[in-house]
Amino acid sequence: MSTSFAKGPGNDIVQRKWILIDAEGVVLGRLAVIIANILRGKNKSFFTPHVDCGDHVIVVNADKVKLTGNKLTDKFFYWHTGYPGGIKKRNMKDLLSEAKDDKVVHNAVRRMISKGPLRSDIMKKLKVYKGGEHPHGAQAPEILDVAALNSKNKRSSGK
Repeated sequence: MSTSFAKGPGNDIVQRKWILIDAEGVVLGRLAVIIANILRGKNKSFFTPHVDCGDHVIVVNADKVKLTGNKLTDKFFYWHTGYPGGIKKRNMKDLLSEAKDDKVVHNAVRRMISKGPLRSDIMKKLKVYKGGEHPHGAQAPEILDVAALNSKNKRSSGK
C-alpha cells in the first residue's frame, strides 16, 4: 500500500476551500487552535509538514472574542523599543479597545504556527475582520460553527 504525499503547490491533491468563522462569543485560545489547524492543513488526510496544504480562513466579529479568567486585565504583552529603559507593556484590555483589535486574533493564530519559511505563506490565507461583513463573498466560503464544536468554546459572560 503506497502513501500519497502532497508534493507542492501545483499538484492535484491540494485543493483549497474557503472557511468562514464567526468569532462572536468564542474563547480566543480555542478559536486560535482551530484556525491554526485549518490553515496548516492538519484536518486533511494528506497532511504533509513541509507543504502548505491548508485552507483559507475568514474570521468575522474578531473584536467580540472572549477571554477566560482574569486574562483581560492580568495578561500583559511586553516589548522593548531598543533604547535604554525602553521596556513597554500593554494588557489585553488595552489591545482589544484599540482600533486594530482584530490583530489580537491574528497574533494568537500566528503564535500557534511554528516558525519557519512556511509561516508567512500560511498566514497570508488568514483574513480577520472586526465586523460581521467581509469582501470574500465571491469565494462562497463554507461556514464553520466553532461554538457548536464543543461547549467550552463559547462563553456568555465576561469579555
